[in-house]
Amino acid sequence: MSIEIGEQYEKIYRYCYLRVHHREIAEDLTQETFLRFLERPQYHDQEKALRYLYVIAKNLCIDEYRKMKTEPLPEDLPEQEDRENAWLTSITLQSAIAALSEEERELILLRYVNEVPISVISELYQISRFALYRKLKEIIAVLRKEFEREEKSG
Repeated sequence: MSIEIGEQYEKIYRYCYLRVHHREIAEDLTQETFLRFLERPQYHDQEKALRYLYVIAKNLCIDEYRKMKTEPLPEDLPEQEDRENAWLTSITLQSAIAALSEEERELILLRYVNEVPISVISELYQISRFALYRKLKEIIAVLRKEFEREEKSG
């Protein structure tokens, strides 16, 4: 197998957490991702293993999101800000990232936080590497602009 499972586990967890915004559900989805990956030897193709992990995780997150939309909200919603977000990102970065679309946030996470190779991301999104480079460059420009705006106002 070409990828180190231990290295990828935390990255897949962050990916799932970004999509579902719930720690326990993200943990469950991450475990399910690796169980499904390990159950199928055809996923272990040396060049496609990482892509398969993200495809499995993405599909599980989509299924969970659909399930969450149909469930009623609990009456005792927590009042505190999620502490994981507080220590993972600064307020400025958080607001800048919040201004991005869901796809743009996902691309930033995959490329710069999880360090997924461009070739894997481009296959995952079914776009060319050049289009992906362009998108990432545009997203970084938006983030820079937001940071400069925050610096001037703060």
